[in-house]
Amino acid sequence: MNKKLFTTLALATLVAAPAAQAKINWQDISATYLNGSNYEVGDTNRQVFTFEHAAGYSWGDSFLFVDRLKSDNGDTETYAEVSPRFKVMDFNENNLFKAAYVATTWEIGQGFDNYLIGLGTDLNVTGFDYLQLNAYRRSNEFYESNYQLTAVWGVPFAENFYYDGFIDWSSASEGHAAEMNFTSQLKYNIGPMIGYDNRLYVGVEYAHWNNKFGIPNVDERNVNLLLKVHL
Repeated sequence: MNKKLFTTLALATLVAAPAAQAKINWQDISATYLNGSNYEVGDTNRQVFTFEHAAGYSWGDSFLFVDRLKSDNGDTETYAEVSPRFKVMDFNENNLFKAAYVATTWEIGQGFDNYLIGLGTDLNVTGFDYLQLNAYRRSNEFYESNYQLTAVWGVPFAENFYYDGFIDWSSASEGHAAEMNFTSQLKYNIGPMIGYDNRLYVGVEYAHWNNKFGIPNVDERNVNLLLKVHL
């Protein structure tokens, strides 16, 4: 059995085993449409359709998303990430840190698989729905292994406004420049206006991405129109 297949099966088993016996504490499912015209690497004009699933379990939490990108020139691409975190311990609810996790991610692209493993935590910060920090060692398909730091947050404010996003920073390695992707969404929930019982957002997503895909001096500054429905 080759190394990639073994790693894939091992990760799938690691995720599936606790999930089979897990108590689901909460979950959220959403679909998003984005439209932007300042993409780097490939056609500049693209539409992106995204499916997301986030859940909290008795054993930890998980986040999954699948992007389907369609360019104006006819190119298409599918990209996905699966990110289960396995809880090691809980802390006192009055602490800054809520819990500690073994954090993992499987990045699945067209012709490549990258695997990340490290440590994560949730923070208690006033005003935030959630604030997560994760630190990983990356095993990459097309370049040498390196490190990644990730922050993820969600902040409600005013009435029906929401601001969320992530920052990924990855270190330089042979064949890969140090990379920083700061992507966030500012949106307004129009669900109450039209009688939709769940959240229906309109807004914008902005990507501030330095050395995109580790390519030196390829910097993306990209605003997308956004429509997002929670199911």
